Amino acid sequence: MDYKRQVDEIANYFKVNEKSLDNFKIGVELEHFVIDLDTLKTISYYGDAGVAETLKDLEKIGYKGMYEGQYILGLTKGKKTVTLEPGSQFELSIEATISIKELEEEYLDFLNDVIPILERKNQGLMTVGYHPVTKIDEIKLLPKQRYDYMFNYFKTRGTHAHNMMKGTAALQVSLDYSSEEDYRRKFRVANALSPVLFTLFENAYYFENEVSDIHNIRAFIWINCDTDRSGIAEGALDEGFGYKDYAEYILNRPPIFINKDGKEVFTGKQRVRDVFDPDNYKINELEHLLTMFFPDVRTKKYVEIRMMDSIPYPLNFSVIALLKGLIYDEKNLNTLYEYTKDWDIEGLNKTRMEMMHKGLETDLFGERILEIGRYITSLAKEGLADDEKHYLEPLEEMLREGKNPYEITKERAKNGKKEALQWCLLNNLVVKE
Repeated sequence: MDYKRQVDEIANYFKVNEKSLDNFKIGVELEHFVIDLDTLKTISYYGDAGVAETLKDLEKIGYKGMYEGQYILGLTKGKKTVTLEPGSQFELSIEATISIKELEEEYLDFLNDVIPILERKNQGLMTVGYHPVTKIDEIKLLPKQRYDYMFNYFKTRGTHAHNMMKGTAALQVSLDYSSEEDYRRKFRVANALSPVLFTLFENAYYFENEVSDIHNIRAFIWINCDTDRSGIAEGALDEGFGYKDYAEYILNRPPIFINKDGKEVFTGKQRVRDVFDPDNYKINELEHLLTMFFPDVRTKKYVEIRMMDSIPYPLNFSVIALLKGLIYDEKNLNTLYEYTKDWDIEGLNKTRMEMMHKGLETDLFGERILEIGRYITSLAKEGLADDEKHYLEPLEEMLREGKNPYEITKERAKNGKKEALQWCLLNNLVVKE
């Protein structure tokens, strides 16, 4: 394969997906656990009242099913797409738009559809970063070919790769870029803030049915998942890191399997550069390759920010507002670029280890993460329109009290696990009309 052509072809994909400033949008993916309301145990994909049955119930009220063979594995309806993670976690993707209110309306519309179905089965949706009760070995893998490939491949990799697949749930936000220079700033700032975003929104007080002995369990799991495809992308903080650099990051790592002519083909330890033909490929095949790597900040048609745990409404919309106010406001983006310009990967990695023991009190280049969180929240508020500032209020209140979701659950844990996690259960939500 011609390596230079490979680099140029992938870099050109990023180039052609630049957006004009007036066409910037926000994409979100929100993951949830489906749980039994009495025991908090996960609901399997299989069997009576299983997740597959719930998908079919949604199909009956207007959602369009997506199947792999006999198995229903996803749904679409309007601007909403529901897919399942390997442990049957519900992931809702909402079509990108610049309006936070429109994203919120779609999310609440989905909850209005799914929660009554679940409640008839004594089930609920829970937003936490790691399953609080059911252990990994008790969770059956989804019947999807790609997950079989990944599950078997990861057996040779990190100690917690299967925890990542079946036990975690996250919140992801995607933002557009207008040029390679704009991409460079956004990619660097988002990566520099990685420990802050992990810690502000850590929401896993329990791990494998016990109180976790560390903070930021999702970050710990990613570190111990597969170093080829997680963590901070190699070179992300280097001066001038751009499209070709990210292309080389992808090319020199194994994709596990490729999508070729509509079929999934296992590739094992072969690198992308060994299997990607720059002169003979379909766009969906390249897009698949980009999805097979999971750094904290990922490049696709947009910059995808992936550090945040799954957290309950309306705090999850504080995340969206925070990132919009920071990254889409030119003044704030430049301020953060200058603020973090001397931060290096060694310091970030040191902080990423310390935050697992100190949480919000962790030092990041001379400042507590809690204080940095307060600072960037105040910046974001200045960068939002007046009718969107209110989305930051749950985050502002939490930080005023010196807490994050982990600390909120910890404070309530004296009353038992079920009571501690009630605030993460979406069934209790009073849905806006």
